[in-house]
Amino acid sequence: MKIYNTLSGAKEEFVPQKDNEVKMYACGITVSGEAHIGHTYQALIYDIIRKFLVKQGYKVTYARNYTDVDDKIIAKSNETGIPADVYAADMIKKIDAVMSDMDIDDPDIWLKATENIDNIIDFISKLIESGHAYPTKNGDVYFSVESFPAYGRLSHRNLDDALNGVRIENDEEKINPLDFALWKSAKPDEIFWDSPWGKGRPGWHIECSAMNRKAFNNEVDIHGGGRDLIFPHHENEIAQTEALTGKPFVKYWVHNGLIKVNGQKMSKSLGNSLLMRDLLKEYSNEAIKFALLSTNYRNDINITNELFPEAEKHLYEFYSVFVLAKRNNIPIQGEYPQIDKEFDDALSDDFNTALALSNLFSYFKKIKALIAKNDPVAGEMLNQIKTTYSLLGLFKKDPEEFVKNYENAHAEKIPDEILRLAEKMQEARSVKDYPLADAIRAEITEKGYVVSISKDGVTVKSR
Repeated sequence: MKIYNTLSGAKEEFVPQKDNEVKMYACGITVSGEAHIGHTYQALIYDIIRKFLVKQGYKVTYARNYTDVDDKIIAKSNETGIPADVYAADMIKKIDAVMSDMDIDDPDIWLKATENIDNIIDFISKLIESGHAYPTKNGDVYFSVESFPAYGRLSHRNLDDALNGVRIENDEEKINPLDFALWKSAKPDEIFWDSPWGKGRPGWHIECSAMNRKAFNNEVDIHGGGRDLIFPHHENEIAQTEALTGKPFVKYWVHNGLIKVNGQKMSKSLGNSLLMRDLLKEYSNEAIKFALLSTNYRNDINITNELFPEAEKHLYEFYSVFVLAKRNNIPIQGEYPQIDKEFDDALSDDFNTALALSNLFSYFKKIKALIAKNDPVAGEMLNQIKTTYSLLGLFKKDPEEFVKNYENAHAEKIPDEILRLAEKMQEARSVKDYPLADAIRAEITEKGYVVSISKDGVTVKSR
């Protein structure tokens, strides 16, 4: 099994630090607003990675955090008049509900920044004692980047590149412009905690280091997050943690691509953030997953107007094959190991869900041919698909219900006049008055509609 490691810039054979035990951490959501498609994509990716590792026989402990105090949350608190802790707790409830609707499992360990304040203060104190951090007279504490010579190793930047690539906070008491805040002194009316340096709150970067310390004692096999977190967030995590411990922090750094909307980076400032509560009103959770997983996780996803409708259509066609098998009395049971092997092969190569999904098209084409021959192997293949692809959260719905819902949602609105003509045509056929039926059919055709005749009766649709 191979994983692309951002630290080395290459795919590496996956070997956990301890036998078959895997310690996995993923940066979660800063709860300054409701869950959008980017939040969901990141949560989905690491949920699947966890599940596949378990499928491969590893004992996985997966930790994930909520950042429930930071500048954005405080800004929202000031804007709404809701205390920051109450606002954050409300957002967490809403986000949890969306993740449940998306059928994304909870991690084994949930972590919150506000529940780790003592841990964070202890972490910062030890960095000050070792000379890697310094307090200011204003009550802020900064990490000294120059005290950590390996800084830039993850993002493959030198200090000059890093200086150009990060927004520098204006503080005259910083020794180096690249030094970053570990503790921020509280402004008037802000949420705060007492510390040896005065009233304040933790900086963003130290929160994840401290929570990793609590969950895994600073030794992590896989650390995940979006590619936008490589620098400075994950770079700073490495600096803080390895400065404290003197040991390697993470063995495999894994980063997913970003979401774009019609070619533009998704952002609140552009007004193109896609909230999950809105998307789930229009599309099934499986369609959203199918669309997101059809791209390799390390690549950016461009969400166009067609992306989710096309995914829903593909699933409709796949589910229709399950319905077809049932109507032909082919039992959906048994195993077809080749499908499971090809799925494992795809995901063993850096979690290639895109390849696994592309295989479905050839599988269903073969299954339809087998159904036409009344071959029971079709049922074995369908059952294996249902079993194997459930890891991706697919094929978990009732096929007949999915097909019916899709057809109802996409049913064409035919004018009442045309429907009445179709009824008359059906009545004429039922009494074998074929000349009248043909005349009515010609009238329907002249009005721009296509007539189809089957054992179920007469149906019409527009050209």
